[in-house]
Amino acid sequence: MNPIIKTPCGEIRGTTSRIPGVTAYKGIRYASAGRWKYPKPVTHWDGIYDASAYGNCCYQPRAFQPEDQIQGKAFYYNEFRKGETYTYSEDCLFLNIWAPDGGENLPVLLYIHGGAFIGGCGHEKHFDGPVWPAMDVIAVTINYRLGPLGFACLPELEQEAGHTGNYGLYDQLAAIRWIYENIRAFGGDPDNITIMGQSAGAMSVQQLCLSPLTKGLVAKAVMSSGGGVSEMFGNTVPSHTMFGYWEEVMRAAGCRSLEEFRSIPPEELFRGWEAANRQQKVRGLTCTPCIDGQLVVRSGPEAVQAGEFLDIPYMAGSTSDDIAPPVVFRMAKDWCRLQADQGCHAAYTWFFDRRLPGDQEGAWHSSDLWYWFGTLENCWRPFTGKDRQLSREMTRYLTNFAKTGDPNGPDLARWLPQEKGQNRVMRLGEQPSHMGGVNIAKLNETMRSSHAVGEG
Repeated sequence: MNPIIKTPCGEIRGTTSRIPGVTAYKGIRYASAGRWKYPKPVTHWDGIYDASAYGNCCYQPRAFQPEDQIQGKAFYYNEFRKGETYTYSEDCLFLNIWAPDGGENLPVLLYIHGGAFIGGCGHEKHFDGPVWPAMDVIAVTINYRLGPLGFACLPELEQEAGHTGNYGLYDQLAAIRWIYENIRAFGGDPDNITIMGQSAGAMSVQQLCLSPLTKGLVAKAVMSSGGGVSEMFGNTVPSHTMFGYWEEVMRAAGCRSLEEFRSIPPEELFRGWEAANRQQKVRGLTCTPCIDGQLVVRSGPEAVQAGEFLDIPYMAGSTSDDIAPPVVFRMAKDWCRLQADQGCHAAYTWFFDRRLPGDQEGAWHSSDLWYWFGTLENCWRPFTGKDRQLSREMTRYLTNFAKTGDPNGPDLARWLPQEKGQNRVMRLGEQPSHMGGVNIAKLNETMRSSHAVGEG
């Protein structure tokens, strides 16, 4: 019988975790929202909340056709989702907590998944049972709205709410606020919340760290393969510049009004979005954060110029066979260097180059997640003692950082922060962990010749 704990929202019962002494609380509803409405936080429930099963994922392309048949998606399906079953719904604002039994005032690490802002969820294989609670850090993963459900921008919506877009980002903010208000009941410290993300999740973390709405809620941040700001990559534009595109999506879905657009089934909405992309020959991300004047006040470069970002400790890095490896590496390193140049908190850069066993894809985009979460046993790959040792080191660096803002600890290679005169980064992977340089020319060559996989 799993114990029942009392939260500000009411009583809740979790379930056993794969790690002894850790209870998992799955599928906790943190907010609710209608289509293209901003989330309303959950503050109360009746009875005992059953947190024994994961909640719905947001609708996404893989909800409507077998994922292993979607062109270009088979790799990630085989890696992270093969053999798993997921449920999909617009009712998808759920989070998961793994907490050590009897913990008090523990740091919290809240992870925001990637997937190009159009796919993914917080309970895929690599996220299922993080090792962090065994190291006295509470783990949290979340679901949020994706694709056209999470990032549509229309003038009618702006008239209705005063701003439009970024529904998925507001979901993430609502999850952070829910954790801030409730995590003490699970043994956590609301004043020591670290947010972490990879790819689109890292881009989300970056936007949250540029926002005035997260001040006082976030103590530290970790960004993998997408952190940093750039005029060329992941930059934000005003919401009104996206109106024409989303009006084309509405027309492609066969709708003449917002009311019709709100009422069509999700499959028709996604079909219209995909049709509009084909008609306009759109390449790249279309469902992304925009400048809405509330959560996202200005572009990343403009926010940096104005000094409007959270002055907190950061960790940021990328992989050797990443999407655009020299670009994402420079963004991460430059962001960490900026902290030193501005006299802010210490910031730490890594570079991951472990060529994962089992194929010839190398250190592909998101390959580091198996190691950061300490979930190698969930994977099909023939990991070796070298991989397990690397994962032990990476989880220790990460949990040390979540505790104190400094990744260093006993029996770990010394990780120096970025600062003037210090150009090295922490090298994690093929060689023993060490501070070293990164050959940008080699990364450029990798990008030119790469067939690297990536979900964004």
